[in-house]
Parts: sequence; structure tokens; C-alpha cells
Amino acid sequence: MFQITMIPHETSFEWVYFPPFFFTVLLGFVATLVTTEILNRTGLSKHFWHPGLCFLAIWILMTSVVGLCVVPP
Repeated sequence: MFQITMIPHETSFEWVYFPPFFFTVLLGFVATLVTTEILNRTGLSKHFWHPGLCFLAIWILMTSVVGLCVVPP
């Protein structure tokens, strides 16, 4: 028979189409901002050698987590 799968598709806003990966990266970026703010307030960010690379690594990690949980493959 037919097998219905939840394949994410584009979301339209006015005349612009956004792929699901856009929202995954955007949510990952917001989660990274929250995480780095917590690290800065608690003083744990002083243990990182390069804050920019740490931010990028956390962004990639958060985007992967959001992608696996919110938009499953």
C-alpha cells in the first residue's frame, strides 16, 4: 500500500521559499547564542583557546542536534 512519510518540504513566506535546513541552522544559531551566553556568565569561556572557533564548533553541534531532533532525516 501507500507509505506516508513525513518528508520536510519548503515553507513559503510571501514569495520566498525557505528550505527546512534554513530553520535548522537558525535554531542552532539561537541555541548557540544562549549556550555561549551561559558560558560567558559562568566564567567557563575562559578555558577555550579561541572563542570564535568555539562558537563555530558549538553552532555546528547545536545545528546537528536540532536537525536530528526537530527535522528528522
